[in-house]
Amino acid sequence: MHKLWKRCHRCPHLLTKPFDKSEKACALSEYMEKYPLYPSTLPRDSFKPKAEYETAKTSMEGTSVTKRDYVAHEVLPQKLKEPEKHVKSDERMDLTTVYKQDYNFYPICQVPPCLPCETREISSAKMNTKSTYKDDYMLWDEPKTELIRPDHGYHPSEAKFDHRTVVQDEYFFRGPVATQSFKPLNLIQKSKAPFENMTDYRVNYVLRPLEKRYVHQYEKYKPSEVPFSGLTTNKISYKGLAGTPAKLAKPFQPKLFHDPFFSSTEFQEKYKPWPQPPIFTKEPVEYVPPVEKMDLHTTTQLHYKHLNGKPAKVCLPLAQHNISTEPFNSSSTMKEDYKPWMCKRVKPITHAPELTFPAKPMDCLTTFRTHYLPQPLMLTKSYKPPWPGPRPHIPLDAKTIYATSYTPKGVVKCLASYKNPPGYIFEGTNADGHKFYVPVSEEECLQGCH
Repeated sequence: MHKLWKRCHRCPHLLTKPFDKSEKACALSEYMEKYPLYPSTLPRDSFKPKAEYETAKTSMEGTSVTKRDYVAHEVLPQKLKEPEKHVKSDERMDLTTVYKQDYNFYPICQVPPCLPCETREISSAKMNTKSTYKDDYMLWDEPKTELIRPDHGYHPSEAKFDHRTVVQDEYFFRGPVATQSFKPLNLIQKSKAPFENMTDYRVNYVLRPLEKRYVHQYEKYKPSEVPFSGLTTNKISYKGLAGTPAKLAKPFQPKLFHDPFFSSTEFQEKYKPWPQPPIFTKEPVEYVPPVEKMDLHTTTQLHYKHLNGKPAKVCLPLAQHNISTEPFNSSSTMKEDYKPWMCKRVKPITHAPELTFPAKPMDCLTTFRTHYLPQPLMLTKSYKPPWPGPRPHIPLDAKTIYATSYTPKGVVKCLASYKNPPGYIFEGTNADGHKFYVPVSEEECLQGCH
């Protein structure tokens, strides 16, 4: 069978399988069918040594700027205040509490447990720790199966690397080859006669006197004596004649006030609105004010009468605060133990400058200006060959092997551009949308076999 498509183009069909639908086009082409992809191996690693950082072999100095400049000073111990001696009092402490006074002691009896006693029977037999999996599933004594997959991994050669290239092994230096020059000889002889600078233009040109330039004189503007009428060509030629207005050439398009496609749906046709009864509204009853006077007394005012009594007195004794006339002592342990030290601010340690600046001003001269000596210019001799003169006009031989041996061929039209390609019979279409054609000769052979 033969598949016909345009050369060097991808198939434009989409997949038509009912179980494999996607919007991606088919990647099948003539190039992919003729030149399939082959498995590729990974490139070998580079034998170039890694550029690692080499540390210095000298020992590192253990001193720093802080260790060199700042000297440790002597720290004195902190003076602690001696605690006051405890003086024992002769008074006896009352060890009674509210709990001991108010709590009444009751006899305690043990509560029997509500749960029944459990009797456990411990067997003296040894426990079998084997599982059902270990008893039923035994390991088969079979050798390990070898992998069928070929080993495409990189295996370095055991031979020593000689660091030689293919060019060094196969291409030897033959030395310079003497070639014969096919450049034509310069047979033109230079004339010794002086060069004549006379041309045909200098000999035949006749100098003529220049004529005087013509200057055009403009006439002075004279205004017209006829008064301005104010009429234009449009006002004179085009008069307003009564006529019929132009008709529109656009065809009449009646407006569709009722479009069944947009106005009706399946839901509107099947589900009709139910008829709703009118909403029942009850007429409000007219308010009639009462004739009797309203009694504004409450139950509390009628039953609970106010008794002329005195308010209750508080039974709790008032808290008596003893206000002392002594001044308030604002001293604390922090203020007494921790006294502020009389410290002075330490001045920073500064070193004397090591550089001594000269009193003379700077000359602003560089090393290049002081040491550079200007040298006289040297004229170099040019080894460029002299100009041999104009070359003779010899036509170029444009004959090549391609021009003599090439025979032009006619342009063959692609068979995929035909709707029914000649010499082929349509057989069918596969699930990917590709059409299959069979040559006429193969179709006749198949019919003869049947």
